[in-house]
Amino acid sequence: MRFDGRENDELRKLKITRGFTKFSKGSVLIEMGDTKVLCTATVEEKVPVFLKGSGKGWVTAEYAMLPSSTQTRKQRDISKLRLDGRSTEIQRLIGRSLRSIMNLEALGERTVWIDCDVLQADGGTRCASITGAFVALVDAVNAIDRETPFEVYPLNGMVSAVSVGIREDYAILDLNYLEDSTADVDMNVIMNHKGEYIELQGTGEERPFTASEMSDLMALGAKGNEELLREVREVLGEDLRRLV
Repeated sequence: MRFDGRENDELRKLKITRGFTKFSKGSVLIEMGDTKVLCTATVEEKVPVFLKGSGKGWVTAEYAMLPSSTQTRKQRDISKLRLDGRSTEIQRLIGRSLRSIMNLEALGERTVWIDCDVLQADGGTRCASITGAFVALVDAVNAIDRETPFEVYPLNGMVSAVSVGIREDYAILDLNYLEDSTADVDMNVIMNHKGEYIELQGTGEERPFTASEMSDLMALGAKGNEELLREVREVLGEDLRRLV
């Protein structure tokens, strides 16, 4: 029996609120169980130096946890004058995941900044950030398209992410904090709408895991992502109409 009574292959309740803040091109509050992340998308009409003059755009991300997002206060990175390693890893993961479903040439020489701020952490914050960031990205791209229509629509897919793990020899989907902190094996599964894997992050926290167990976790992650993207489609509705 899981701590919250869910079946082993059951997602937490998902809620996505669009237009959560006023000034961003895309702004989403995503809630997966008790994990809550604010994902915003801001557009700049310039690109990093390494892309200047290339005709290509860029999508990048920043990730942070608010001090009160955890049971004990989390120190802000700025107080240490550097970004901690975990935040760096996660924001790079978010950026890679979003760029995998973008045509950067069609975007043109502009940058979409995705900011993911964890308001409340109860496991799976990076996965919730990726799924929420995708919705914010869609809203931002459509906002640009309304102002200056794209010749080629720059979004060419959907992306979502979910955690899976092994606890007490059972494979479980969408781990909350209590499950994540006591899991034998922990994995994050990032996928697109075609059922293709974008990235896998798997770790034997308490013991190694077998190829068979990894296969089971990947299949469970695929099931979870399929369900997530089904819900995301419902949230976005007609705003997905230009996606290939």
